[in-house]
Amino acid sequence: MADEEKPVGPSAPPTGANPAARPQHTPVPGGDAPATATAAAATGATPTRPAPAAGGAPAVRPAAPPRPAPAPLPDLAGKTTNAASVGARTTAPAPKAAAATRDPDDTSPLLTRRAWMGLAWGAFSAATAAALAATGRFMFPNVLNEPPQQFKAGFPNEYGMGVDERWKEKFGVWLVRTADDIVAHAPGFYAIISTCTHLGCTPNYLSAENKFKCPCHGSGFRLTGINFEGPAPRPLERARVVLSDDGQILVDKSRKFQYELAQWTDPEAFLKA
Repeated sequence: MADEEKPVGPSAPPTGANPAARPQHTPVPGGDAPATATAAAATGATPTRPAPAAGGAPAVRPAAPPRPAPAPLPDLAGKTTNAASVGARTTAPAPKAAAATRDPDDTSPLLTRRAWMGLAWGAFSAATAAALAATGRFMFPNVLNEPPQQFKAGFPNEYGMGVDERWKEKFGVWLVRTADDIVAHAPGFYAIISTCTHLGCTPNYLSAENKFKCPCHGSGFRLTGINFEGPAPRPLERARVVLSDDGQILVDKSRKFQYELAQWTDPEAFLKA
């Protein structure tokens, strides 16, 4: 009965229990001690044990704030780091490569479109210049560049019997002196035009064979101009030959005489001497 009448109070610690082993839970301003300890464990900080305050009551020290997690390193691939921002860990993008000069749709492996256009314009300009040159050449006929049709060949006593080739290269004429012409039946001179009557080639005089021979197709002509071999259809033509006022032989190619037309009998087709 005596026990039932004792007042009820705070329970005493069990006998034999160590008061120091009981967890101390002292409120801390601004937070809970267990939460602080948990945060410290998460950040890796060592919790500080509170030092006992004066009077025997332990003083609680505020826990250190948690360290911020380190920022992740940026990807530096293809970038260059600016020297002024190394401490701030900022990077600047690498400069872009020089812009390509070719058009996006230009896939030619050899020339760009601009090069092709330049080449086309160059060819067009060259063709235009050639056409203009041909037109200008047409305005000035070849007759202006040809040798004169008539010339003086010197005095008759300057020639011997046979074929004289001194005027072939410049005027295209052989001057022949004969003792008996087949048409005039008299001694004198006649001028043979050095143009083959086949296709217009220039025959050669072969003194060893005493004939004119065309090198193109093999036509052969006697010293009189009569054709006798090869494809030439008719004899060589003769030019007008007369004496000038000063006594020299005058040859005029502007007037021609053909044997098949019986023109060799003309007095100006043969110069008697």
